[in-house]
Amino acid sequence: MGLWEALRARTKPRRNNLDALFLVPSAAVTLQTALGFEPTGTGSVCYRAAAGAAFVQTQDEVLALLRDDAEAPDVEVSRDDFGFTWLVVTGDTSDLSGLCTDLHAVNTTLELHGFDAGLLCSMVPFRNASGQRFGLTYLYKQGTFYPFAPTGDQSRDTLLELSVRDLLGEELPMEPDPQRWLAVWKAPGL
Repeated sequence: MGLWEALRARTKPRRNNLDALFLVPSAAVTLQTALGFEPTGTGSVCYRAAAGAAFVQTQDEVLALLRDDAEAPDVEVSRDDFGFTWLVVTGDTSDLSGLCTDLHAVNTTLELHGFDAGLLCSMVPFRNASGQRFGLTYLYKQGTFYPFAPTGDQSRDTLLELSVRDLLGEELPMEPDPQRWLAVWKAPGL
């Protein structure tokens, strides 16, 4: 940040890097070998749907893009209690690369059509044999990841979240500020 920006108390917003989603499959190997967590085969993109025909057309384009694949995953759209839309992709648990490509395509298409202001996050859920689960969450506006591990309706496993953050710190751009680790209760697929 330059002197002029500091004097005006303005900072440049951090730029997202959607290509970071392609780092998740290698991070999944680390999660599996170190902590026993495996991907569930589900991933999602959370965004605030815009009003108007242009947004509906763009969302329909995204759905058609995902469903036209030769090995088309299951795709559904739902709304949560806070008014956010979740586009959920469910595919083969062994094809995490394909899932991340689909999530990247959703984000990129919405961004290219001018709806990036409504993008909130993307999530790739993981679970282990004992039933623990967490979502590796990509914050669109920050360009960083954080783990979210719910244990009930309004409780989370902070120790697991910190363990995942520490484990993946060298592989993924992790969000350094835990206050930005949004609690995405009732996230589809989690």
